[in-house]
Amino acid sequence: MPGTAFQLTGTVLPEGSERDIWIAEGRISFEPPGDRPVTPLRGGYVIPGLVDAHCHPGIGVAGPTSLEEAADQAAMDAAAGTLLIRDCGVPIDIRPLQERPGLPRIIRAGQHLALPKRYVPGLGIDLAGPGELPAAVAEQAADGDGWVKIVGDWIDRSKGDLAPLWPDDVLAEAVEVAHEAGARVTAHVFGEDALPGLIGAGIDCLEHGTGLSADLLAELARRGTALVPTLINIENFPGIADKASRYPAYAAHMRALHAGVTDVVGAAVDAGVAVYAGTDAGGMVAHARIVDEIEALHRAGMSAEQALGAASWAAREWLSEKSISHGAPADLLVFADDPRENLAVLREPLHIILRGKVIDSATRH
Repeated sequence: MPGTAFQLTGTVLPEGSERDIWIAEGRISFEPPGDRPVTPLRGGYVIPGLVDAHCHPGIGVAGPTSLEEAADQAAMDAAAGTLLIRDCGVPIDIRPLQERPGLPRIIRAGQHLALPKRYVPGLGIDLAGPGELPAAVAEQAADGDGWVKIVGDWIDRSKGDLAPLWPDDVLAEAVEVAHEAGARVTAHVFGEDALPGLIGAGIDCLEHGTGLSADLLAELARRGTALVPTLINIENFPGIADKASRYPAYAAHMRALHAGVTDVVGAAVDAGVAVYAGTDAGGMVAHARIVDEIEALHRAGMSAEQALGAASWAAREWLSEKSISHGAPADLLVFADDPRENLAVLREPLHIILRGKVIDSATRH
C-alpha cells in the first residue's frame, strides 16, 4: 500500500506564483497522488532547499574527522536548511553519507591538490612537483562527482607571503584534462598573483577570490567563471594575520585582503559575475551558518533576492541540480513570510522537507 503523501499550497519562489505541491515517494508532483492519503502541511513561501557551495563535512578543528563526525556536521547543516552541499575538498571518503536519510545531498569534489608545505597539513594530497598536477586532476575527476579542487595559492615561507603553486602551462593542461573528463575545476585562491594563471587556464570557479581586480572581474564575467567568496570565512583573516608575526608581509597582506573583500564582492555583482554562497564550514568555520553567508552577501551588494538565489535556485541551476519542478526531488523549505523581504525569516522555517521527509522542529533543535 502506498504511503502518505503531503500537500502544500504556497507561493513558490523565485517565480512568485501560488500553486499546489504534492510530495510522494520523495518527489515533487503538481498533480494529486491518486487514492493515497494526503497530509496537509501549513503553507506560505516555498523555496528549493539551501545550497552550501563550499562546505567540508569531514574537516574539523583538528583536521580530518571520522565518518560519523562528518555525518553529524552534515546533519547540523540540514537542520539549518542546507539540503545540498558541494563538499569543495574533503580528506576522507564521505560517499557513504550521500544516500543516508536525514543528510543533505552531497556533490563530492575529491581531495585538495597541493604541494608539500603549501596547504593545511593532512587535508589534501601533496604532489611531489607541479608537473604531477594534470595526472592528479585526472584521478580526482574520475573519483569525484564532477568537480576537482586545487590549491591555487598559499603562503610560501621562502618568500614570506602568498604565492602561486603552479606554472600557468601546467594549470592550463590540468584544466583541459578535467574538462575532457567532464569535470569542472575550482581553486582556493586568496591573493592576486595566482589569479591570471587560474583564469587564463579556463578554471570554472574561484573560492574566496579576495585579490580580484576590476579587470579580472570583467574577465570572469566574460568567461562565465563563478565566484564563491566565503565571506564569513574571510572574517578570520585578521586572526590569521595576528598569528603570523614571523611573516609581516603576509600578515599585512591578509589584513588588506580582509579590508577590501566587501568591495570586491560588490564589484563582482556589478560586473555580472555569477556569485554563489559558500560558508567554508569545517575547521575555522562552524557548520550550519549558511544564513550568515546569505546575509553577508546581501550586505556586500547583492539584493536580498539575489543573495537568496545564490544559495538556492541559482546555485542549484549552476550545479545542474533541479529546483521546484514536477518530478524533482522533494528538497524544500517553507516559511510563513517572504524571505526576500527579510532574510532573517530563513532562520525559522515552518518546514524543512528533505528527500520527501518532513524534518520537524524537535529534530532540528
